[in-house]
Amino acid sequence: MVVEQGGKEAALGPGDFTFVDLSRPARWAIATERAVYLTFPRALLPLRHDEVARLTAVRIPGQEGTGALVSSFARQLVAHLDDYGAADGARLGTAMIDLLSAALAARLDRSEQLPAETRQQVLVGRIHAFIKRRLGDPELSPAAIAAAHHVSRRYLYKLFETQPTGVAGHIRRRRLERCRRDLLDPALRARPVNAIAARWGMPDPAHFSRSFRAAYGISPAEYRTTMAKAPSPG
Repeated sequence: MVVEQGGKEAALGPGDFTFVDLSRPARWAIATERAVYLTFPRALLPLRHDEVARLTAVRIPGQEGTGALVSSFARQLVAHLDDYGAADGARLGTAMIDLLSAALAARLDRSEQLPAETRQQVLVGRIHAFIKRRLGDPELSPAAIAAAHHVSRRYLYKLFETQPTGVAGHIRRRRLERCRRDLLDPALRARPVNAIAARWGMPDPAHFSRSFRAAYGISPAEYRTTMAKAPSPG
């Protein structure tokens, strides 16, 4: 996609995004079958009018930094629109604006001037993305996460107070979800259960088996066998 506004032109690749002020003339050309558009009142951005003008038709890469969070979150939103209720929509809309505000403020070198709640929301998003990328690392821990994001472990625990299981529990749950998915994959049928667990950062077979049984009420091997025998939905 190519977007023009205010004498500037942004050429966007997959995952990239740009900002357009719909109160002023703009042009764009699309060479792809799919694109995501998010519209919202300009007043929701904690930016001055002159700053907004500086940001229009500026390419923001969607593969790194806060831009990657915005790009990933936007694509997930549109992929699951039918799953959200009205209350979910309000919360997700706020989260989207927080991430977008942070990405735009970073382009202006104004990140420190964002509201504290917005900066916190963005930090949580970065931490979740970091955990997702590092799930296979057995050394992933609250201490490692805190160090990578230059915060104390106490502050990290505070960020996860709204999570039902805390930081360590969140990591364990995500790992078990990935293991469960792989146990169901016919292409991985020949791969040993312990190898699947090690792939997702759980190299201790006994610990993995206990954790899996606690989460799903059955051992990993029994789960794989039982689900393999289950009839396909007809």
